[in-house]
Amino acid sequence: MHWIWEGLIGLLAGAVAKLIMPGKDPGGIIVTMFLGIAGSLLATFIGVRIGWYQEGDKAGFIMSVVGAIVLLAIYRLFRKKTA
Repeated sequence: MHWIWEGLIGLLAGAVAKLIMPGKDPGGIIVTMFLGIAGSLLATFIGVRIGWYQEGDKAGFIMSVVGAIVLLAIYRLFRKKTA
């Protein structure tokens, strides 16, 4: 049940990040879910390193969305520009 919950929260965080940063991004529901989960992992990693979270704590929903937005921005920075 834990993995289903993680997937649903990841899907919501990824969807909110895509709504905040509109544009042409690849992927459907699965990529959006992985974007949210990866954003949560990124936010947790950075939060522990700068002292916002203790070891073993996880990032909340808002920071997961922020992490997903950062990942989207990095993707858009490195994707090839098409005419």
